[in-house]
Order: sequence, then C-alpha cells, then structure tokens
Amino acid sequence: MKPYIVQEYYPDNIAVCYGCGRHNADGLHIETLWDGREGVCRFTPPATACAYPGIVYGGLLANLIDCHSIGTAVGALYQAEGRAPDSLPPIVCVTANLNVDYLKPTPLSSQLTLRAQVERLHQHKAVVACTVYTLDQKPSARGQVVAVRVPFEKFAS
Repeated sequence: MKPYIVQEYYPDNIAVCYGCGRHNADGLHIETLWDGREGVCRFTPPATACAYPGIVYGGLLANLIDCHSIGTAVGALYQAEGRAPDSLPPIVCVTANLNVDYLKPTPLSSQLTLRAQVERLHQHKAVVACTVYTLDQKPSARGQVVAVRVPFEKFAS
C-alpha cells in the first residue's frame, strides 16, 4: 500500500474541523500519513499555543491526539474493507471517547511527531493509541481515542 494523507480524502462538505479540516482557514491542518500499519503526523505548534513560557498548552496536545487518531481509524477502516480512500461511500468517524496522559512538559519551539496504532478494530468502531514525541524522540503525551463510525448521510446536507 502506498502511504497517503487521510484528510485529503475527507469529503469537502465535512473537511471543516478546526484540528484537521483542510477547508478551515483558521484551523491547525493536522495531517495523518497512513502507511497501512500506523498513522504518523508531524506538527510544529504555533508560538501562541503556550501554557507557560516555552511549554505547549495541553488542550492543543489533546486536539492533536484526537484528530490524528480519528484519521488513523479512518485509514484502518478503509484498509480493513479493502477499499481506496476515495471510494464511496466515504468513511466518517467521530470521537466517542478521548483520554490523554501528560508525561512531561512539551517544548513549544520544536516539531512534534505523533504515532498512532489501532488497538482494536470493528466494523463501526476503532480504539486507537497515540503517542506524542518531542524532537528528541521522548514521549511527552499519550492518548487513547474511541472512534465511532457514523453514516456519511448524516453530514450530506
């Protein structure tokens, strides 16, 4: 399988999420590179995303884990169904649960790497584990997301 950015295949009318929507001009534009085994995201927090001088605001880390984990779940669901990400109907997931553990302060001035793996996958649900790594490849936060699949028709109007 050739790796791809999952969010590039989100339908236009729903690609407006603050975290990962490509059509949200003010959003973070989080991108999940799905390679068939895991989702990888690289993100450099803006200087305004601080909790304390030089430290990333925890809410931003939760947002990164959430959107990246949903992207990972969507990629895994397409793969499990043997479908291309541009096939119809689109696979859409929402967050049913998000848990985050903050392991150490995350420095503001450097690129972060998020790695997410699917722990459990069902037709309508995925449990995804995600870790945020600092530039020195040390984990600074871990999260688990329960992604629930919803019919695209709910968003089609």
